[in-house]
Amino acid sequence: MFGYVTPDLPELKLKEYQRFRALYCGLCHELGLRYGLPGRMILNYDFVFLAALLWDGDVPCGYRMRRCAVHPVCRRCVCESSPALTTAAGYSLILAYRKAEDGVEDSRGARRLGARAARVALGRPYRRAAAAYPDFDRQVSDRLRLLKDLENGGCESIDETADQFARLLASASGGVTGNAQRPLSELLYHVGRIVYIADAYADLAEDRKKGEYNPVAARFGVADGKPDEETRQAVLATLMSSSRLAAAAFELMPESRWTPICENIVYLGIPKMIREVTDGTYRAKNRGLPKEPEKNIRRNGE
Repeated sequence: MFGYVTPDLPELKLKEYQRFRALYCGLCHELGLRYGLPGRMILNYDFVFLAALLWDGDVPCGYRMRRCAVHPVCRRCVCESSPALTTAAGYSLILAYRKAEDGVEDSRGARRLGARAARVALGRPYRRAAAAYPDFDRQVSDRLRLLKDLENGGCESIDETADQFARLLASASGGVTGNAQRPLSELLYHVGRIVYIADAYADLAEDRKKGEYNPVAARFGVADGKPDEETRQAVLATLMSSSRLAAAAFELMPESRWTPICENIVYLGIPKMIREVTDGTYRAKNRGLPKEPEKNIRRNGE
């Protein structure tokens, strides 16, 4: 995943922001506990959202004040370890390692060197995560192989390529039982589709410069890396359609302690990201905690 799935902070209540921050820090500590420093380096918003979705409504959430390397002086409120955090951490490692592995094969220059360094650093943690979640690792590997075949063949159908990545992410619901499994699978499917297409649209110019395959360029014939208004509107329409379907699936999920935060992400954060990506104003926010909501509001003049 790429760090596109974020909350809309100005619309988030302060108490929910504090809980979101505790979950973010909790996943960071869980990654460090299970996989060491390399695990912490892959933390981003997407995996925090996944942890919230995987959280069983009957499982309590404990909090404690802790320090870390990033905040060595002031202690932060952190969610204590839970099955959802443990699973999200393992899935995160598998996805990050497979993405690095894919980058080594497909990228060039500095990007390939970075992917190679990430693959080496994540190698041992990945083996631990893959041993703990072999079914998910196999699903990720199979879907990425099918996706690579489509990309290497210059597939002109954006639906076919996005479908493989969407199915990959939907497989993260495999460990969930009961009534939540099917709507969670649908929700993750459409979030995966959004992330794949949004990332491709945002990378049009860079992929054109490096001569790499881009599904949006292949589908709409964007030869110079600069999409016209017709292409922009078409991408916006397909992304917003998936956003609405993701919201419909979310409505069928049982409530949990993270429902208010997930509602903000599904109904506000994702549509806002889509609009920013397609109008060219999006800036990656995949690392580090954001400023508090009130500060964002003052800065935006609201």
